[in-house]
Amino acid sequence: MTVAPAGARTLAVPGDIPALDRLLNDAVFAALLAAYGRTEVTAALRGALDALRARVVDGGVPIAQAGAPAIAADVAAALDARHRRALRRVFNLSGTVLHTNLGRATLPQAAIDALVDAAAAPVNLEFDLGSGARGDRDRVVEALLCELTGAEAATVVNNNAAAVLLVLAALANRREVIVSRGELVEIGGSFRIPDVMRTAGARLREVGTTNRTHAADYADAIGLRTAALMKVHTSNYVVSGFTASVGAAALAAIAHASGLPLIVDLGSGSLVDLGDFGLPREPVVRDVLAAGADLVTFSGDKLLGGPQAGLVVGRAALVQRIKRHPLKRALRVGKLTLAALEPVLALYRAPERLAARLPTLRALTRAAAAIEAQALRLAPALRDVLGERCEVTVVAMESQIGSGALPTATLASHGFAIRMQRRGGGLDRLDAALRALPRAVVGRIADRTLWLDLRCLDESDEAAFVAQLARLSP
Repeated sequence: MTVAPAGARTLAVPGDIPALDRLLNDAVFAALLAAYGRTEVTAALRGALDALRARVVDGGVPIAQAGAPAIAADVAAALDARHRRALRRVFNLSGTVLHTNLGRATLPQAAIDALVDAAAAPVNLEFDLGSGARGDRDRVVEALLCELTGAEAATVVNNNAAAVLLVLAALANRREVIVSRGELVEIGGSFRIPDVMRTAGARLREVGTTNRTHAADYADAIGLRTAALMKVHTSNYVVSGFTASVGAAALAAIAHASGLPLIVDLGSGSLVDLGDFGLPREPVVRDVLAAGADLVTFSGDKLLGGPQAGLVVGRAALVQRIKRHPLKRALRVGKLTLAALEPVLALYRAPERLAARLPTLRALTRAAAAIEAQALRLAPALRDVLGERCEVTVVAMESQIGSGALPTATLASHGFAIRMQRRGGGLDRLDAALRALPRAVVGRIADRTLWLDLRCLDESDEAAFVAQLARLSP
């Protein structure tokens, strides 16, 4: 059979596809070889050629797609996808500031710089530079935590659930811990306080009812097997109406009268009075310790605004028992967590400057008027890209804090309400296209509307946000 000259055909035939070795020596592959190495480029090229041959056999492949430039473009795309990091930056326009699925708190620049320094070289993680002897990694942040909370001692583990687990395992294994029935919380992922206690080897002793627990309920439950009283801050829900609970000071008095410690799990935890920043007040760690709590546990990556960590602060003797428990080594944090946590804690030494320096607090305290002005600035660019297929409206919104912190509190905000001009006209596709951008845009769909809340869009990121919108063009 005679094959017509390439110039007379528009569709490729198998003979048009160059051999692998010839392609690898083609100048169009030089940059790929330099960037990825011969092994990876060869493997990607082999896959691209196999796919191209199959398409050519099926027919319908333009002859230009069988040439070296087109094949190199396919290989480049495949290698780029292969090397794209699984953990990528996103624009959080979901309306939830501390979004668990999006990594919760954004770190301040001081913490980012410290992370880079610790990652790039050996550090004195467990080495005392003064004595030349082995040290304790908790000392990186322990003094700061004690200064900021009034505690005698402190330790750090992976997250707050780990902190609670470790405290109970160290202090209450095979013994009872008294907790109000109204405080048996469930956190994200269906992890429950009773399950954590069971895993720690502690026996739960429930007292009171879902909505009302009194001091006498705790006192009457104390027995020979009691190891501690525990109060759990219901940070991710609110019980209202006909309710009663016992505060930390009263519980501490009951516990101490029987020679028992009071453990308080604050969940999110706060080192400052959020009321000073115009936000709803949360229990402050220093105040809870001052009220008589012997140990307090809380998170590092929620209201504190730092990296994921579980912090335990309180009486030195109890903290030392906790640090000697075998689980401490299993749950301890590495140098990167400690490197980030130290500068975040240091920012709290100047609370009057926190709103400007701590990204979490800055996002939580942004004025609604400033967010509205930002939305009005960015709306024309979004409308230009989406054109007539969508209606883009600047609207008032209510942001939430997230991650179980202040569950009923909302923050006045603004953003975009995007509706398709035709019913069933692809709102899900638009949402997917936004998530497919180089820096994914994460919003939320409700009531046949795509909502993009701008509370977490820092003004310094506006140019980057607008620049990639052109990729949404039909």
